[in-house]
Amino acid sequence: MGTPTLSLVVCTYCRPGPVWRLLDAVAKQSYVPDETLIVDSSPDQETAETVKAFQRKKGLQGLRYLAVPPEQRGLTRQRNFGIERCTGSVVAFLDDDTVPETGYFREVLSCLDRHPEAVGVGGQITGMEWTRVGGGGSPSLDVFEFEGWQRREDYRWRLRKLLGLASPLPPGWIPKFYHERPASFPPDGRDYQVEFVMGCASAWRSEVFEKCRFSDYFVGYGLYEDMDFCIRATRIGSLYVCTRARVAHYHAPSGRPNHFRYGCMVVRNGWFVWRRRWPRPGSTDVAKFWAITVLLTLCRLGDVRPRMWRPGLAESAGRVWGMLTLLWDAPEVSRYES
Repeated sequence: MGTPTLSLVVCTYCRPGPVWRLLDAVAKQSYVPDETLIVDSSPDQETAETVKAFQRKKGLQGLRYLAVPPEQRGLTRQRNFGIERCTGSVVAFLDDDTVPETGYFREVLSCLDRHPEAVGVGGQITGMEWTRVGGGGSPSLDVFEFEGWQRREDYRWRLRKLLGLASPLPPGWIPKFYHERPASFPPDGRDYQVEFVMGCASAWRSEVFEKCRFSDYFVGYGLYEDMDFCIRATRIGSLYVCTRARVAHYHAPSGRPNHFRYGCMVVRNGWFVWRRRWPRPGSTDVAKFWAITVLLTLCRLGDVRPRMWRPGLAESAGRVWGMLTLLWDAPEVSRYES
C-alpha cells in the first residue's frame, strides 16, 4: 500500500460563519487534507463568498466549493455528491459546526494504518468529562464506569438503569432493543472497536463506497443516517473510534428542522436503524424499545420550561406523532439497501 491521500468533505447549509471557523482549523492541521470539498445546498451565495474570501485571505490547498443542484440537497445526498467527486484513498467527513484539534487527520490516518482490516475510523467528540475510578465501592446509578474510568450519568440514563432499560453493551454497540450508548470513550489514547461512529467526525477507506452509499431514506437533515451507513459498512470491515483524534462539535442552531419534525424523525429514523441492525427482534426487545421511546418522550416533555415551552412541547408532540405513524406506516428497510 502506498501513502494514502486524504479528501475532506464538508456538507453545509446556511452556515457561512461555522464554515470559515472549520476551514481555519483545517488549514492549521499538522496533516492538511490533499483536497477539501465544501458541498453547499444553501439557497444564497453567502457560503460561496465565505469560501472565496477564505481562500483569498488565508489559502488552503485543494479547497473546492461545490454548489449542489436542488435535487441533490440534503445531508445524505450531499455526502454522496461529494464522494463521487473525491480523489483521495481516504475520505473524511466533518460537519460544518465542528473544529478538529491540530493533530486530528494525522491521528485518523495512523489509526487506519494500525488496523488494516478497518474500513472506517471515528473521531473522539470532546466535551464529556471522564475521571479515573478511585477503586472500591459498588456500582452507582449516578456514574457510568468503563475501562477504569467513569463519567456522570444524566438523569435519563439514571432512570433507565433504575428501570432495567440501560444498554448492557459498551459504547458504540447497538443492543437488540436499539437504544445505545454514544460512541464516546475515555481520553486514554486507545482505539476502540465499535459498530458505529459519529458521522460528524468520520473517515473511510474509499473502497467502502464501491458497495455502500448514504441512504436516501434519510432525506433533508439526516439524523441517524451515519448509524445506518455504519451498520452496512461493518459487513465489509471493522470500525474504530480513535480517542487521539479529537474534535469539538458546537451544534450550530441554523439549518435544522423545526422541533415537531425533529421529534418525529428521532422516533421514525431510530426505528429504521433498529430494524436495519436487528430485523427480527424478540418480544422482550420490542417491549424495551417502546418502553424507552415512551420514557424519553416523557423526559423531553419534562424538560419544558415556562419561558422555553414551545420547543420542548413541539418536539414531544413530534415524538408522539412518530410513534403513532409507525403503527400504520412503518418504513420498509429492505427498500434502502444501497
